[in-house]
Amino acid sequence: MKETLLLIDIQNDYFPGGRMELAGMEDASKKAAGLLKAFRASGEPVFFIKHLSTRPGASFFTPGTPGAEIHDSIRPLTEETVIEKHFPNSFFQTDLLSRLNEENVTDLVICGAMSHMCIDTTVRAAKELGFTSTLIADACATRDLKFKDELLPASTVHASFMAALDEMFAKVMTAEEYLV
Repeated sequence: MKETLLLIDIQNDYFPGGRMELAGMEDASKKAAGLLKAFRASGEPVFFIKHLSTRPGASFFTPGTPGAEIHDSIRPLTEETVIEKHFPNSFFQTDLLSRLNEENVTDLVICGAMSHMCIDTTVRAAKELGFTSTLIADACATRDLKFKDELLPASTVHASFMAALDEMFAKVMTAEEYLV
């Protein structure tokens, strides 16, 4: 068993003042920073996933803008791996799978944003690819969503996706539970 940390889309546009502010992103990034510190101390590999929007009319994560940069709370070291992606699934059209295989990784610890989008698709893809995943719920964030005439608060969206992923696709836990 070899474990790695995937920090997904913890980028400036998701923070206050960004183009797509998420509920609880600052708290989630603090938890992610704690995980990062533990992984760095243990010498286990860390992968940063950075979303760059290449579709016409994209409103956030625009290449070359400060909003697309990885947030200072988890700034990668020069020797750490940053994988750029253009779709919600961190494996789709990236070299993430080959890089994980090169490191002989079997287990993933996943956190970041958005719970209902990139986290969900990456966790499900990881399961299909044979990885065992631990999803750190309080190191993830999302936003309010609207479905027809109903506004779903971010907390409901987040809880729904964590519940859907738990057990079948990943072991869902808090950062504190994981770090014990």
